[in-house]
Amino acid sequence: MVPTSGVPGGFLTLEGLVCWEKLGEGTQNYFRRLLWASTQLPTPRGGSQGGHELEGLGGFARSRAVLTWGSWLLCPRSPSRQLHAEYCREKDAYLPHRLVQAWELAQFIRHTSKAADVVLLGGDLNMHPEDVGIRLLRGWTGLRDAFAEAAHFEGCEDGCTLIPNNCFTVKSELLPFPLGIRIDYILYKAVSSFTVKCEELKTTTGPAPGMDIPFSDHEAVMATLHIQRQGRSAGATLGTAEPTLVDVVTEARTEVGVGLRAARQQRYSTGRMAVLALLLLLLQALAVLGALAGLAAGQPFPKLSFSLLAFLAIGVLLLATGLHLFHTMEVKMLQGTEEQMRMALRALQERPSDG
Repeated sequence: MVPTSGVPGGFLTLEGLVCWEKLGEGTQNYFRRLLWASTQLPTPRGGSQGGHELEGLGGFARSRAVLTWGSWLLCPRSPSRQLHAEYCREKDAYLPHRLVQAWELAQFIRHTSKAADVVLLGGDLNMHPEDVGIRLLRGWTGLRDAFAEAAHFEGCEDGCTLIPNNCFTVKSELLPFPLGIRIDYILYKAVSSFTVKCEELKTTTGPAPGMDIPFSDHEAVMATLHIQRQGRSAGATLGTAEPTLVDVVTEARTEVGVGLRAARQQRYSTGRMAVLALLLLLLQALAVLGALAGLAAGQPFPKLSFSLLAFLAIGVLLLATGLHLFHTMEVKMLQGTEEQMRMALRALQERPSDG
C-alpha cells in the first residue's frame, strides 16, 4: 500500500523480514535487499526523506532500522536479539539465563523508547508464546505480538517457525510438537501519537525460491504494519495494565532464584576443586624439597610420576579456577537480576495504594 505523501494523518506501510540465524553472505545480502525494497517511506511536506540503516554482523543476518518521518522519530532503533536456546524442555538448565536476557531486553526497550513513536522488535527469542520469558517481555514493555494481532495470516499452521518438515531441523527434538513451535517473533507498539496495526503476517513454507533447500532451520516471518498518526499523544505506557504482571514477574524471579542457587553450588564445587588441586601441588613441592635436601637419601626420586601428577594438578587448578570465575560472574548476574525483579515487584505492589 502506497502511503499518502505530505499528509499529516497519512500512514506508513512497513514490511520487515525476520530470520536471524547463521547465514551465508549471499543469503544475508538477499535479506538486506528484500528489507530495503519492502520499506516505503513518504516524503512529507517540509520534511526530508526517511533514512534507513542495515547491518550484518558476525555471519548473522541482523537489522537495525533508523526511520524518520518529517520531524518525528518513527523508530529510533529496532534491535534484533537471539536469546539462549532451549535444549531440553523438561530439564531446562538455561531457563534462568534466558529470563535474564528477556529482562535485560525489556529494560533496554523501556529506557530507550521513551522518545520514540513506534517500537519494533523482531528476532529469534527461543521461547514459546506461553513461556514466562515472553510473557515477561511483553508484559513489562507493552509490546504486541504481530501473530496474535494480524488481521490476515498466511503460512505455517499456528505460525510455527521451527517445523519438522524443514530439512535442517532435528526431528527428534520436535516429537512433542508435531506441528512445530513458534519461537520467532515480530513485536511492536505505538508509544506517542501513532497507532500501529498488523494487517498481514506471513511465514515462509518450504524451500527458498530457486533452491531445493530452505534458507535456514527457521522459517522467516514477514509482517505488514500500518502506522498512522492520530490527533493527540497517547503517551508512553508501561505494559502493566494486566493484573497478572505481578504474577509473571514473581514467576520469573522464582526461576531466576533457582538458577542462582544452582550457580552458587557450582561456584562452591569448582572453588573446592581448585583448592584441592592447589594443596596437591603444595604437597608435591614439599616432597621435591625434601628429596633435594637429602631427607629421602638412598631412595630413587620418581621424576616421571611426580611430573605427570604435577601437570595433572596444574591442569585441574587452571580449569577449576576458570570455572570458578565463570560461575562467580554468573552468580553476580543472576543476583543482580533477582534484586531488580524484587524491586520491580515492590513498585508494582505499591502502585495501587499510591492512586
